[in-house]
Amino acid sequence: MEIKRKKEEGRNKERGEKQKFFLLIPFYLFLLTGCLRSDDWINSLPKPWTLSEEQVSIILPQFYEYYPDFHDRLRAFALWQVGKPYEIFKLGEEVEPDPDPIIRLDVSDCTVHVLTSLAFSQSKSWEEARKNMIAIHYKNGQPSYKSRWHYTSDRIQENPYTINITEELLNKDLLKKMDITLNRKENGNEFLDLDWEKETTIYFIPNEQINKKLLSNLPDVCGMAFVKKAYFKTGIVIAHEGIIIDQKNLIHASSEYGETVNIDFSEYYFRDDGPLFDGLMIFSFHQLEKE
Repeated sequence: MEIKRKKEEGRNKERGEKQKFFLLIPFYLFLLTGCLRSDDWINSLPKPWTLSEEQVSIILPQFYEYYPDFHDRLRAFALWQVGKPYEIFKLGEEVEPDPDPIIRLDVSDCTVHVLTSLAFSQSKSWEEARKNMIAIHYKNGQPSYKSRWHYTSDRIQENPYTINITEELLNKDLLKKMDITLNRKENGNEFLDLDWEKETTIYFIPNEQINKKLLSNLPDVCGMAFVKKAYFKTGIVIAHEGIIIDQKNLIHASSEYGETVNIDFSEYYFRDDGPLFDGLMIFSFHQLEKE
């Protein structure tokens, strides 16, 4: 009986290996299409939210071959996510009070898209991307609800991987200034239960200074955070964020469209009834320091 059981286990293992091999064939074929131009290669890939962690890990090293430059790779990974379903507040610590995954590719909100692109574009496996997300998304490198960078303006000011360059783009006298205590509402209560607040001064680009000249001075790939004055009374500065490429197009997870989109920035921002927001903060992307 023992011999029979072991033979059956062997056959099951062999069948499993064959199924795994045939499952991965399409992905190996994608990896072998080196004659494709870079953008064509991205477009030929299955979308990331249709793939398993293992399948994503097979594809990730190829981003380094097609895009050796970090910012080119970041741009490519952001574009690969276009079409991903939108859902808000979907990253957590995998334990209470927020049991959502630390990293994921099936859905995005605006911040998830930015940070996911930054983490995966520096990774050659799913596990490495998860490790990188922890380094990017938490103030002390240890995932917990209270150590997370909850406020985009705070992250831009303090995080070494998304650095504020707003004041480099315009003279300070052309910027708007706001003194605010992050996470403190008008009534003195916390907006989020963090036992934390931060008094800070924010400079942002007002709408009257947002024009073609400003856009032409942006890096080819950078972050864009959207200021909403109506949020100031709740201790919040930023209402939305995304990645702007080629000084023109905004890649962002959009609640309006219900998915991640690649759209002309000016057409998105300036509507017939006026601008969607009250100004911008711009930030640059930086690589993690490897051990």
